[in-house]
Amino acid sequence: MDKTLKISKIKDGTVIDHIAAGKALKVLAILGIDESNSISIGIRVTSGKLAYKDVIKIENKFLEKLELDKIALIANEATISIIKNYEIIEKFKLDMPQVFKGIVKCANQNCITNAGEPVKSEFMTVNADPLTIKCVYCKKEMSGEEIINNI
Repeated sequence: MDKTLKISKIKDGTVIDHIAAGKALKVLAILGIDESNSISIGIRVTSGKLAYKDVIKIENKFLEKLELDKIALIANEATISIIKNYEIIEKFKLDMPQVFKGIVKCANQNCITNAGEPVKSEFMTVNADPLTIKCVYCKKEMSGEEIINNI
């Protein structure tokens, strides 16, 4: 007898799959999803590709480029599926952007982007795995939790 509880299919929306185990709630937090969307979350689901993974299904929500870039900062191994009428119409792996503009706040309090000037933060990707980014203004490098805490 199969005792596996499965997350139901969504009619229209986005599935974020292959998120490293334990990161789904961080992904949801940076997306700022509100109560107008029905959300299903699977945390530490067994996976053939990874030992365990997280999965997020968001009904009636199609992610914009900026939202995909934010997800890449936390879960660059994720796969995105666009669902319409219960069918996958598009599926792709996240690309790690080489430049992040206005997404991450620089951790250097003396950076020009934190001085009240009309300057958006801008970071270059130094390394994709593990992710390290560098501020183009003050050259401060950030990685791991420091990035997540400044989104």
